[in-house]
Amino acid sequence: MDNSFKAAIFDLDGTLLDSMWVWKQIDHDFLAARGINVPDDYMLAVAHLGAYQTAVYTAERFGFTETPEEMIAEWTKMAIDFYRDKVELKKGAYEYLEYLYNKGVKLAVATANDSSLYEPSLDHTGIRRFFSAVVNVDEVERKKGFPDIYWLACEKMGVKPEDAVVFEDISQGIQGAKDGGFRAVCVYDETSADDAEKIKEIADLYIEDFCGMI
Repeated sequence: MDNSFKAAIFDLDGTLLDSMWVWKQIDHDFLAARGINVPDDYMLAVAHLGAYQTAVYTAERFGFTETPEEMIAEWTKMAIDFYRDKVELKKGAYEYLEYLYNKGVKLAVATANDSSLYEPSLDHTGIRRFFSAVVNVDEVERKKGFPDIYWLACEKMGVKPEDAVVFEDISQGIQGAKDGGFRAVCVYDETSADDAEKIKEIADLYIEDFCGMI
């Protein structure tokens, strides 16, 4: 894939941030407290959803009586310290963002995570200054798996989809980006490794980390 793009849109969890271990632990602790083991397909099933839709899905799947708001509050309380103090960037991510920023490439975040978590992580990792736009799936009707969130990021940056590249770690995100007219790069993450062959079929580029991107 060539470097003739004017903008880049980055997912956070599993793409820029080495953070999926946090959610793996939270899923375990949350479900274990209710006497349930985490199903093998659970993380992939909710990876493209926002917090509210994840809560709805979880309640329906396991028959929980808590409201989505109560579940989200519990998850946020469990996660906030990790995002504020412990979550780090993927290898080479800071250097690549700085490289693109210095080249004049417009940068945006497109995340399914809640602002109470992604905001501290942007400060903690020192990457906030690179981004001209941050968009969340709660701002669009359709979630990842559709191009809406990436289109919104383009709108906020003032660029066209054909001039932008999307970086994601899950097949739903890659497919949504491709359907929206974007080039798409998949960044390896352990939690989506089982989906790697499908991802490689649809992504323009598949990378282990950002170290070789400059």
